[in-house]
Amino acid sequence: MMVKNPGVNGQLGAWIIAKDHPPVSYLVARLFHLPEAYWAPMSTLIVMQSTLSAAVPISVQYVAGTAIGAAVGAVTDVYFPANVWAFGVVALIIGLLCVALRVERSAYRYASITLVIVMLVPRSTSARLVAIHRFFEVSIGIAVGLAFFALWSRIDQGFSSKASQASSAQ
Repeated sequence: MMVKNPGVNGQLGAWIIAKDHPPVSYLVARLFHLPEAYWAPMSTLIVMQSTLSAAVPISVQYVAGTAIGAAVGAVTDVYFPANVWAFGVVALIIGLLCVALRVERSAYRYASITLVIVMLVPRSTSARLVAIHRFFEVSIGIAVGLAFFALWSRIDQGFSSKASQASSAQ
């Protein structure tokens, strides 16, 4: 016979879903009343899936790509609103520019993702507003991810120095 423990299952569900304890980046994005605040913790996770030394260059590429995709998407949507063909042409042009300027592939990927969100995702507001929101949601997530990296490196340094002192005392 299987015994159910609603306390443990309930706690596990709360940790997975995070309704009671949302991520810090989500809370910061909500503080600024950004409508799709869930992009902030997604961006935090992307940044934190690398090493500390790789996080800053990845973050720069992510911000640059998001800015390019948001700006180009907002401008293109003014003249060709929700147009799949215009999206395809602009995505190709952004790709060619990234190759010509020798920009990292990751920046092109982030630009393309943002371009899709700004131009093709159904919305009730203007593409310019979606572009601005997307840029700030991503930027908040990246800033929080980098802040956690900095905090963790300080904590790790503290533990390392205590461990080395303890081993040298023995």
